[in-house]
Amino acid sequence: MSVVDLFAGCGGFGLGLEQAGFTPIFVNEINIDARGTYVFNRKDRHPHFARGLDEEKWINPFCSTDARKMTKGDYLERLESSFKSEFGISHGEIDLVVGGPPCQGFSGIGHRRSYSVAKEDLPSNHLFKDMARIISRLRPRAFVFENVRGLLTGRWTFDGENGEIWKDVKRAFVNIGGYKLAAELVYAKNYGVAQNRPRIMLVGIREDIAGSVTRKDEIDLIDGTGISSGFLPAGRPGSWPSIVDLLGDLADPDHQESGGKTTEYPSRVMCETQRKFRTSADGKSVAGKGSPVTEHEYSKHHPKVVKKFKAMIDGMDFEATRKFSQRVLPREWGATGPSITATSLPDDYVHYEQPRTLTVREWARLQGFPDWYQFKGKRTTGGLRRAGNPLEGIHFRELPKYTQIGNAVPVPMGREIGEHLAKILRGNRS
Repeated sequence: MSVVDLFAGCGGFGLGLEQAGFTPIFVNEINIDARGTYVFNRKDRHPHFARGLDEEKWINPFCSTDARKMTKGDYLERLESSFKSEFGISHGEIDLVVGGPPCQGFSGIGHRRSYSVAKEDLPSNHLFKDMARIISRLRPRAFVFENVRGLLTGRWTFDGENGEIWKDVKRAFVNIGGYKLAAELVYAKNYGVAQNRPRIMLVGIREDIAGSVTRKDEIDLIDGTGISSGFLPAGRPGSWPSIVDLLGDLADPDHQESGGKTTEYPSRVMCETQRKFRTSADGKSVAGKGSPVTEHEYSKHHPKVVKKFKAMIDGMDFEATRKFSQRVLPREWGATGPSITATSLPDDYVHYEQPRTLTVREWARLQGFPDWYQFKGKRTTGGLRRAGNPLEGIHFRELPKYTQIGNAVPVPMGREIGEHLAKILRGNRS
């Protein structure tokens, strides 16, 4: 089954869909490091990504850097020709198009960490229109638009109407025509992820499969129908792993509190959760104690910060060290499950038993990335390089590894959505 992955980031949604049986035939991502991560982890498994690859720019005929350029000229015509010659896929035969346009302008956290600027003035906030244009041309059997919860109440200007952005998003996809739409606010914790992480999912299924279409006057009727309509899986509440199961085998008793890194697994596999993360890409082996592990480098904390982290782990009150959300990861979740959401900053959370923030590998596990998955670019960055300055027209943002991971759709969530849609699409084929 084929998938076109738009605004793909480092490939969380894409990897989940691959685990569900989809093959990525095209990827669009404007950031060179995130695109590099996506391609690097697929160039051996999907040879079309390696063919003609310019690794300095991480592009080839099956990659694009800018979704806006895809909608202009003969780009999509040439793309469809490539699909036909490479995969035997003709117009309208693509199974799925997915995309999560950049959400910093809609996210409460992302907006708080940026600059005060009207959302209508952020170019990235209009990319949903480009996604709709691409879907309108490619006519896939189904599509999924994904974004942050803040989109539901977002307004274009400071004195605008709550929810007007979401209405415009829905209107753009309804205007494609020929699709039945359903939308739902879903939570990653219900899909086997150690996070709460609410996300809005808008699913469209083509009329030859769904049997009817959504009219333009029905855009307010599609909210909250994703699961009840059968377009999205209900999930499995309670399937989330504990933090100890998730990260326990990575805890190195010889770690350096002020920097350093661990290059080998410090312990054996202790539970099924860890076994899945340590299984190789081909599924044939599980890394044992002493096997190489990557991306497990520690931040260099000042001794005073280490002391405060120890106090936080012991339950002492050091409110002044917590920034706006910094807290210790709990060993066990409460009755309602995970309450955290991994964002782009590694210092949001303190390890549950070691006085330090999380490594890239641990951050990746929060999002469900297996340990064989590697990330390109800088480990972290800050200031204008990470936030940009829209007030001065600086919209470029670096995407270091933590940010790439924090922006991703959790892999298990992508897999369950993919498995659910695959059943619908395969059922139609039969």
